[in-house]
Amino acid sequence: MRDVRSNFLSEQNFPLCLAPMVGLSHVVQRKIIQQYMPKNASTFWPTEMLNSRRIPNETLGINSETFVDTNEVNIVPQILGNEQSAIHDSILRLKTEWDIKGVDINMGCPVQKALKHNYGVALMGDSDYAARVVEFAANASQKLTTPIPVSVKLRAVGSSKSLPELISFVEKLVNAGADWITLHPRSAEQKRRGTADWNQITELKKNIKVPVIGNGDIQTADDVIQMIQQTNCDGVMAGRALAARPWMVWQLGEKLNFENPVGYENQSAPLTDLEEGAEFGRMLLMYIELTEIYFKEKIGMHDGLILRRILFFIKTTHVWLEFGHTLMAYSTRAKSIDELKMYVNKFFENEQRMYQRTELRQ
Repeated sequence: MRDVRSNFLSEQNFPLCLAPMVGLSHVVQRKIIQQYMPKNASTFWPTEMLNSRRIPNETLGINSETFVDTNEVNIVPQILGNEQSAIHDSILRLKTEWDIKGVDINMGCPVQKALKHNYGVALMGDSDYAARVVEFAANASQKLTTPIPVSVKLRAVGSSKSLPELISFVEKLVNAGADWITLHPRSAEQKRRGTADWNQITELKKNIKVPVIGNGDIQTADDVIQMIQQTNCDGVMAGRALAARPWMVWQLGEKLNFENPVGYENQSAPLTDLEEGAEFGRMLLMYIELTEIYFKEKIGMHDGLILRRILFFIKTTHVWLEFGHTLMAYSTRAKSIDELKMYVNKFFENEQRMYQRTELRQ
């Protein structure tokens, strides 16, 4: 059955996908990136990290984390957990309600609330324990009419471990039922600091029999191509930089000879610092509009909470703008969504430059 489940990843023809990120990888972020996806390009789409203890009994779709639009496809939610019944019930429910095409087990989250429950990166401390968690998910998948793949996203080895130990750890996950692995080669202690060690992706790809997706220090379309060429990975995942530069998928599509995105047929992807700065402004207004559509009209969030969600997005992405601190200062003054739009329009009345890179890494 492993081969049947693994076919899903090989059927995707686009090498870049969004990383699951708390507060960011929700329906609005997915829709924004989809606006820039090349025509006929196909990849998979994550959700924010979902707690497997909550999924079986909560009402899905009443908050931003659990809202999936009816026309979204190839959803692969990321779940956090370590209990057999919770993981089993979560996968069955998500397949029934969202027709998910896979499920990702989080073994990379370093935040304290995950660690205290032995979730996330804490699972990397015990390979047998981690393998059992993967086995729980794989067994749940087998009970579906159409089994789905199980992926695992994990962090790199740190100073206290060696690369052979990472390979041995991942082999146990694969033997337990993992169909592909996503590696962010920074240790939990590094978080987003320092440089991702792409060599670990290279070595993992050489030594395990399932696909490997690389994650870490992807800030431009050229980085995607470089990672694939350097590591031979089967795909690339980008986080905060893709949120800030969602047209990266369009830029990459041009390099790989895909057709332009629908609605952009006679245009070229923004490339210069000024073109990207202007596109950021257009994207941000679209982000605000979609946030109103989904979070206000469909979910029913109040304006204050919606504002906080938009401000979190701006706080995360403004660092790629030359004067992003000014945009952030303007935005925090807004007392309403309309005021926020006014401040955004005011900021982008002047030409804005966008950096290719920032020290804020993902």
